[in-house]
Amino acid sequence: MGFDKPTPIQEKAIPVILAGKDLIACAQTGTGKTAAFVLPILNKISKSGTTSLNTLILAPTRELAIQIDQQIQGFSYFLGISSVPIYGGGDGIVWEQQKKALETGAEIVVATPGRLIALLAGGKIDLSTLEHLVLDEADRMMDMGFSDDILKIVNYLPQNRQTILFSATMPPKIRQFSMKILNKPEEISIAIGKTASGVTQSMYSVYDTQKEELVRHILSQKNYEAVIVFCSTKDKVKALHKTLRKSFDIEAFHSDLEQVEREKIMSAFKNRKVKILIGTDIISRGIDVVGIELVINYDTPGDPEDYVHRVGRTARADAKGEAITFVNPKDQPKFVRIEKLIGMAVSQNPLPGHLEKGPSYTGGESPKVSASSSPVSSNSSPDFKKKKKKKKKPSQGSGSAPKPYPAAAKSDSLSVNEPKTEPSANKYGQRRNVIDSESPQ
Repeated sequence: MGFDKPTPIQEKAIPVILAGKDLIACAQTGTGKTAAFVLPILNKISKSGTTSLNTLILAPTRELAIQIDQQIQGFSYFLGISSVPIYGGGDGIVWEQQKKALETGAEIVVATPGRLIALLAGGKIDLSTLEHLVLDEADRMMDMGFSDDILKIVNYLPQNRQTILFSATMPPKIRQFSMKILNKPEEISIAIGKTASGVTQSMYSVYDTQKEELVRHILSQKNYEAVIVFCSTKDKVKALHKTLRKSFDIEAFHSDLEQVEREKIMSAFKNRKVKILIGTDIISRGIDVVGIELVINYDTPGDPEDYVHRVGRTARADAKGEAITFVNPKDQPKFVRIEKLIGMAVSQNPLPGHLEKGPSYTGGESPKVSASSSPVSSNSSPDFKKKKKKKKKPSQGSGSAPKPYPAAAKSDSLSVNEPKTEPSANKYGQRRNVIDSESPQ
């Protein structure tokens, strides 16, 4: 398949998984995480010769479940090992296909938590022979409220199993959750909170009324083959798509679409039949599309870690890419937090000459804009018109990017060879039934 050497996460994770140890692995998106857990599991299944259900992989979204299943099919093409994706959102035909696939037998099931619980409740799937449980994008599943569902699923599984948890970030809630389901895990962390080195990052300081014309300008500068534009809500996705589709080869991707439509759009984007995709954070994680040249954050992400995931859509597997973020006055503090997380100041681009001057980038302080620098628009923020007299008039400087932030502290990123400031493996204790009165909430 063209792989001649492992990525860092593959190099560190594969030996641990082959050794049968539980694992917590933290690595940014686009580093080859799927192969890091799929390859050693396929190797173990192939050597054991088992034909019963051996591995359950849980993923937060249908798209990621489908993608993992497709990668497994590619890796296992000559092994005679089969997998089946289980996810909701489809019609009755999809439901019947999933049930039939389970009945005919598969060594690996890739599922979203909600649909799997429905199958378990109906007695349609037996997990008693399971040897491996993998949680992919665990932080995303926590954010989507799947923690209780996962704990219910775990109670159907044999206690004598190997559990592998992959996450792009490692907040305290993930560590607390992992204590319930993992047994003395090894820990691996690769560049937490860092964007890929191949990404050229920049930002524009803009008013909301300037964003539409600015995105038109950027998309018109080059005949891009693959671009993703991220908006904060599905309503913005729909509105921007309606405006831009007259001028560009563009599609909208959001949760209101039926599963069949989503699959059709994603397939067209991967095959370059659609050049530009507008979406929400539903496509910021786990969607592996090779060769994305440009990511535009039409709205600044509210969570700094979401910025890392969005930017991670480009420059995958050591490729090159570009990420541009639009920052309005209200979102400037968010962008400062992003710069602190990634440990660098993002360069600021001047607005095109045909646009009015944008707001000064104040480095996270409450923006104060004089009437002379505000664009003529009825949609300007009222905060700019109601300045308190005692506040000092802002400098009308060049709006250059702030000074670089110091690199993130070493304790922010753990590696297998570094001392751990978080609970060590021997503090996780033995696995127990997770649904009981003593389990931490």
